[in-house]
Amino acid sequence: MKKLLLLSALFIFACSTDSEGNPCIYEPTLTTEAVTNITETSATLNGVISIVSENCDVPNNTEQGFVYSTEIQPTLEDTQVNVYGTNITTTIESLEPNTTYYVRAFLTNNFGDFYGDEVSFITDELTGSCDGAPYPSIVYGTQEWTVENACHTTYRDGTLIPQVTDATEWLNLTTGAWSYYDNDPTKPRLYNAYAIIGKHDDDPNTPNKEFAPEGWHVPSDAEWTTLENHLIANGYNYDGTTSGNKIAKAMSSITGWNSSTELGAIGNDQSLNNSSGFNAFPEGCRVGGVSETDGFFFKGSIAFFWSSTEDGADNVSRRLFNSYSDLFRYNYNKQYGFSVRFVRD
Repeated sequence: MKKLLLLSALFIFACSTDSEGNPCIYEPTLTTEAVTNITETSATLNGVISIVSENCDVPNNTEQGFVYSTEIQPTLEDTQVNVYGTNITTTIESLEPNTTYYVRAFLTNNFGDFYGDEVSFITDELTGSCDGAPYPSIVYGTQEWTVENACHTTYRDGTLIPQVTDATEWLNLTTGAWSYYDNDPTKPRLYNAYAIIGKHDDDPNTPNKEFAPEGWHVPSDAEWTTLENHLIANGYNYDGTTSGNKIAKAMSSITGWNSSTELGAIGNDQSLNNSSGFNAFPEGCRVGGVSETDGFFFKGSIAFFWSSTEDGADNVSRRLFNSYSDLFRYNYNKQYGFSVRFVRD
């Protein structure tokens, strides 16, 4: 977190005259006490908006607030936040990391649009596994698994994995891509199976690329089965037995799941979840559709994970469902967007 003190934004302009011909002087100000809680994707703005006039009343049809942009001297063509009243406590969401944002007060009325002096703040730089830092991991028997989902946006050699937001384009993809859940940058990244198998173009003569960082790979169907068998044999079934597949609670995060009343289900008493440390979070999936809003499902209900094993036009996957106690194996077509974990080479 950072705290960056901002200077007052002040503008003075003459826009009309009073009954005696004296100019009306308006002094709208945005006085910001501080920008606080600056993170990778948001910042909280605290301060006061005020309008002071000499000789004349403030005209009707007045809007006031602030505008911000990554470009200097933002205008009403950029992002606008109206503030009616004096005190400001507002959070600016969906900002880019490690980016300078410029802020100006504005007043717009019958006489035009007027702006104050410019101030700026810088969002935090991303740190951690999304930028190539090591993914945290845990050893299960003969395997070492990552315990965070993949979140990088390039193949191992640095080639960009494209972000695709349009639902129809996503549904028709035959090459690797990723998207945020709901196309919301505050939510997790999901990858289609073309990305995890490294299919970066449609040239049959071009070799596939490596999706996983150096030293890791996307687990095969057989490696998922090895993990399941290890957890079952070592007493991670919710009832302590060592037969049958009842390991979902032991693999799932202790928060984020929709509630369930089923005995042994992930959503039933989530405080008992994650005894294995796998920490699967229900990030849902993307399936594509006729509009951007109908292609995302099951956040809070299901955690989907790809395997690298192909089965015709499909890839084999695993899923954890909030109302069940087992880890499912299922085939999905490659256009789906799921989460990804890695296994050490």
